[in-house]
Amino acid sequence: HLTGTKEGCGLGECGNCVVLVDQKPVNSCIYLGVDVNGKEVITIEGVQKEMELHPIQEAFIEAGGFQCGFCTPSKILIAKALLSKNPDPTKDEIKQAIAGSLCRCTGYAKIIDAILLASKKMKNYKKEATEG
Repeated sequence: HLTGTKEGCGLGECGNCVVLVDQKPVNSCIYLGVDVNGKEVITIEGVQKEMELHPIQEAFIEAGGFQCGFCTPSKILIAKALLSKNPDPTKDEIKQAIAGSLCRCTGYAKIIDAILLASKKMKNYKKEATEG
């Protein structure tokens, strides 16, 4: 009953079906189910905790990092993986990270802005978690 992951092409080319497997983005449409045995799989539904949006989701809303929303789950999961490895990415590093996930609406500028904002929010989020 998880509906957030979207199949775009079914060939592993559009990247709209990205999920995280052991914290790494993979195209779920070409990733064999047997290969996830014993691994952690996170879909967009697993990003927020209870009823509280994750800082990355908040950043996408604040920066308008979506239009139709079809590619948004994959972009958020890619951002989550990127920011866990590199908490302060450059625009070029963000562009490289999202290159495999096509967006047909926004032209990417607001998506990149959202990930830059998410980077700042994540720093505050982690700071508050250690202080609180």
